[in-house]
Amino acid sequence: MIEVDALSKRFVVRRGRFRRERHMVEAVKEISFRVEPGELLGYLGPNGAGKSTTIKMLTGILVPSGGNVRVAGLEPSRRRIELARRIGAMFGQRVQLWWDLPLVDSFELLRHVYKVPADRHRERLARLRSVLDLDTFLQTPVRQLSLGQRIRGELAASMLHGPELLFLDEPTIGLDVVAKQRVRDFLLEINRQDGVTVMLTTHDLGDIERLCERLLVIDRGSLIWDGGIPELKERFGGERTLVVDLEEPLAPLSIAGAVVERVDGPRQWLRFRGPASDLTARVVGSARVVDLQIQEPDIEEIVRRIYAHE
Repeated sequence: MIEVDALSKRFVVRRGRFRRERHMVEAVKEISFRVEPGELLGYLGPNGAGKSTTIKMLTGILVPSGGNVRVAGLEPSRRRIELARRIGAMFGQRVQLWWDLPLVDSFELLRHVYKVPADRHRERLARLRSVLDLDTFLQTPVRQLSLGQRIRGELAASMLHGPELLFLDEPTIGLDVVAKQRVRDFLLEINRQDGVTVMLTTHDLGDIERLCERLLVIDRGSLIWDGGIPELKERFGGERTLVVDLEEPLAPLSIAGAVVERVDGPRQWLRFRGPASDLTARVVGSARVVDLQIQEPDIEEIVRRIYAHE
């Protein structure tokens, strides 16, 4: 579905107040990856890492400075109109709906934009109304919708023409727990039942853990990870925490290979690397222990470490 080979994008930036100097900024640096049909993957990176630039090249909005890219068998920048009929896109807070029209009228206009037959449009809209629970606000002007309602409307708009591939940029930003779960359920359904390929960029790592089996991580324009989330945790989550409950409060334990991070009464938190069995044996041999528990680092902490270059 997506083939990227040594893809790069460079921008010329002019700096200086009196004497303007040209500087070349490399936003994306020779990244390569493939996405198979039916995948649901996350594309992660800090602000300014190159995520949005990559997506704009994949959708044909930007022309690459180097490398090759094909999406659904097409070269995006050369065949942008043809590609637009085969993909859907939702970019954060950017609105693709008509602000002063009722939501249902926006859907009808989009039907004409994409030249979708009326009967097919009715069928798809009926399903989207059910899955995304749109009926209560279909006749409401877009400007009067809540954020959660508008996000659901935007998702429906991006799916009305039956795309093979869906690009989503922060689809759950600002949503409450209920609306967020509805959006996640919708994405899982279209991916599993319809085989729609989904590429998701987000800062919400809850979305990544609940939806994606594969994760791409970009930082400073370079692709630094392409693989599964369990493998990411195994490789970058080297430090773990041993929570020790003692029979009575003690001074911080002095255990080789561990550092006491925190003490709260008889409970102590020890940060360590390596096999847990060796550490627990040393702890049990040095103090009277009631209980032991190992805490694995979550994906949010691992990603924070990557971004901080730890």
